[in-house]
Amino acid sequence: MTAPTAPPPSAARVARPRAEGDWLLVPAPQDHRPFRLFCFPHAGGDATAYTPLARALAPVAEVWAIRPPARGGRSRHPMPPDFDALVAAVAEAIAPHLTGGAGGRFGFYGQSLGALLAYETARALPADRRPELVVAAGAPAPARWNGRATKDLDAAGLLRMTGLEELVRDEPELAELALRTIRTDLAVSATYRYRPHPPIGSALHVLAGADDPVLATTGLADWAAHTRGGFSHRTVPGGHLLATVDRPGPVGLLSSLVAGRPAAAPATAPREP
Repeated sequence: MTAPTAPPPSAARVARPRAEGDWLLVPAPQDHRPFRLFCFPHAGGDATAYTPLARALAPVAEVWAIRPPARGGRSRHPMPPDFDALVAAVAEAIAPHLTGGAGGRFGFYGQSLGALLAYETARALPADRRPELVVAAGAPAPARWNGRATKDLDAAGLLRMTGLEELVRDEPELAELALRTIRTDLAVSATYRYRPHPPIGSALHVLAGADDPVLATTGLADWAAHTRGGFSHRTVPGGHLLATVDRPGPVGLLSSLVAGRPAAAPATAPREP
């Protein structure tokens, strides 16, 4: 009689996704409670976009992805009326889950609009409950956001520049749903107003894709004024969105940050090949 074949280690390690209330999805739950990385989606994005990243980061970190309203499983939940209300809602939703990782360690990762939301959510938390690190990808510094959504971006253009247009090209209904979701997020983004404030104490690491058609990488150093902790900025391979439904994103870099190893070369270093 032939013995049953054991599943590969990677298959055994990945558990079924788990929702935590309305606002959070754990795409790849892990029993050993590692570093907890809260991930904030881009405009039009959903928590499920972080599934490849969640699987790739295991067992170093466990991804907890934000589930924005007005899409996917939350299509009947209205988006908060403005950016401040959105920040308050996210901060309230994640507050009970900020001490569940290894030794209470946790961090934030966000890309594009999600990077701004990650930073402002960190700032909204009490000083003693802020993340160990914030990684902002594909986003200008907060002071450069005022009015940006209405002046520089539109839903169709953003869908095209992020590379997501190809995923819905042959699905008109899916394309319209994606555009409607992006418009919802851009509308709330347009209400954001930067207000000067003391810098946070979290380490802040800023990333930009080398082929990003949206972001001017020359302004990444402007983020330095927003932290009293460690700061780095780096250009990495990729476009505007680094982590997507079919690409895990900057896994090696995030793993290094979680492990406390140097995350970025000096600002004068060349781009990664």
